[in-house]
Amino acid sequence: MKVVITGGGGFIGYRLAQALLKKGTLSDPQGQQAPITQIVLFDMAFPENVDARLKAVKGDLNDQACVEATLGSDTDAVFHLASVVSGGAEADFDLGYKVNLDGTRALLNACRKQARPPRFVFTSSIAVFGGELPETLDDGTTPNPQGSYGAQKVMCEYLVTDCSRKGYIDGRSLRLPTISVRPGKPNLAASSFASGIIREPLAGLPAICPVSRDAMIWLLSPRKIIESLIHAYELPSSAWGLRRVINLPGFTAVVGDMIDTLRRIAGDTVADLIELKPDPRIEALVLSWPVRFRTDRANAMGFAADQNVESIIRSYIDDEKIPLKA
Repeated sequence: MKVVITGGGGFIGYRLAQALLKKGTLSDPQGQQAPITQIVLFDMAFPENVDARLKAVKGDLNDQACVEATLGSDTDAVFHLASVVSGGAEADFDLGYKVNLDGTRALLNACRKQARPPRFVFTSSIAVFGGELPETLDDGTTPNPQGSYGAQKVMCEYLVTDCSRKGYIDGRSLRLPTISVRPGKPNLAASSFASGIIREPLAGLPAICPVSRDAMIWLLSPRKIIESLIHAYELPSSAWGLRRVINLPGFTAVVGDMIDTLRRIAGDTVADLIELKPDPRIEALVLSWPVRFRTDRANAMGFAADQNVESIIRSYIDDEKIPLKA
């Protein structure tokens, strides 16, 4: 079984590849576990010393020839994670549409040339919602994005659903909550602060929080994201039916509680490295996103959320082997 991960050089994509290496098998079209024979990472850049068991292909999603050569005609599984993040897509309108929409179309066109329709897992976002919203969203809430990133994501959801209807792929789209805590460096995502206010202080570095303490976000940990991606792939096509999109479970986190929980876990010296410095542009975008969901369908399908902020912070400390001072 050949697996292709776009955005495979990013931290979620690379950790997904590591989890698949550990798992060793994935479901075939008949629902039987089949050995994974090759995992291909497709991205513009990669971490140093990529695991020798993985094949890294440096390329651009808009290079149709490169995408088709990467997939060949024998790809069984595609995890499509590559995108220009929210802040970047808002700042550069043309780039966002080129990568997020046109790049997804190029990838789907390559999928149509496979020997058999591959299972296709697409990472969408809760940024597809916006405007006037109910207090709690559910599976019937209509997307109404208030940013270019969200608009691009919902367009791609429709593409994945339509290609599934035509039998070109067996697609499933996951609307991801904000992910925290991401290791590495800050990126251009408007939600980047949700990781930065935990990650940087734990590394002894100052962090800027561009939203107020009472700002809320719908949150999920990297561990749960990886579990959800694999679980979404493993579910049979019949479990998705005609509805190829779900809102992943998460929980509502208050920024002030995130800071206070970090203080309890790591102490005042660490938490005092956070400076509250609201940025109207980022705050407006973040506050347009929904923060409460009822995820009945996802729960029934076996997806799960983290317990609370403390579990997310402690899982990050554990995963990154961060020593805490007594």
